[in-house]
Amino acid sequence: MSTFHKVNNNSQLSGRIRKHNEDFQVDEIQQFTPSGVGEHVWLKIQKTGENTDWVAKHLAQIANVPRRDVSFAGMKDRNAVTTQWFSVQMPGREAPDWQQGLQEKGLVSVEVRAEHRHDRKLKRGALKGNQFKLTIRDFQGAESELAEAINRIKEQGVPNYYGVQRFGHNGLNVEKAQKWFAGDFKLKDRNLRSIYLSAARSWIFNHILSARVSEGSWNQALDGDVFILEGSNSSFSQPVDVEITQRLNSFDIHPSGALWGRGRLATQHTVAEFEEKIANKFKLLCDGLEVNGLKQERRALRLPVRDLNYEMIDAETIVLAFSLPQGAYATSVLSEIGEFN
Repeated sequence: MSTFHKVNNNSQLSGRIRKHNEDFQVDEIQQFTPSGVGEHVWLKIQKTGENTDWVAKHLAQIANVPRRDVSFAGMKDRNAVTTQWFSVQMPGREAPDWQQGLQEKGLVSVEVRAEHRHDRKLKRGALKGNQFKLTIRDFQGAESELAEAINRIKEQGVPNYYGVQRFGHNGLNVEKAQKWFAGDFKLKDRNLRSIYLSAARSWIFNHILSARVSEGSWNQALDGDVFILEGSNSSFSQPVDVEITQRLNSFDIHPSGALWGRGRLATQHTVAEFEEKIANKFKLLCDGLEVNGLKQERRALRLPVRDLNYEMIDAETIVLAFSLPQGAYATSVLSEIGEFN
């Protein structure tokens, strides 16, 4: 499994994360509040030590609807305490007693916190972001170094890597994608197809980002760059000038990296050559993504970290709190502070 470059390579900080499920807390930040009327029942659920798909499956059984009628915005960690929204399509029907149904199925660690009707189902990716509260135990290192790392991240952000969970245990998802693309086996399972395509695409992006971190340009504007607006998927190209530099420094825009697919790279000049050179190292993955119909897209290279702070509970225990936009990974923040396993 490749190790991607860090901005902060010399950290002396270390500790243990996820010693208990309660050490990793994630709360969804929704884009809006359900209207109160409609054929979809929206449920705000807190779960501990449970898989998102597993909970969705049981909600479908409790409501006596097909699994496809239960939706959620994003997957949440199993080994954690997470709060997220689900929607269940139930036109013209009264909702069951969800909590009783969950208890009868033995899901005592799943709690319904809120219930509202809405006229639309909850779609994948339809959330503003996530708020994290992480407890790090067996902490080793100086508080002064921790404070310095926190301040640096507030000022610079962190490289916007995809998390290791995207690639599977020891990179197995990438390995499977390579074998699938090479024709070693046929793949009919739509869910696995999506997993392998995402892993391959993320793998290439992370290597492009890692190379820019290595050369120190991950948070700088280069001629030929494509820029992404903060909080948006909108992108544009423009020669680097005073305005671009100011917008970059104020976190209004970010340089971007390629999400590989069909078509020409949106970048130009040396940046396009740079991305082509990295991507060519993974030609089998690139060809497989193109054959399977994915198109060139972009992802921000830089990740702003909002509301970042820490608290020393005792000499060996710290609590980190921060919020990230949808599609970002807490591991990107943790790896720039220290080695937390």
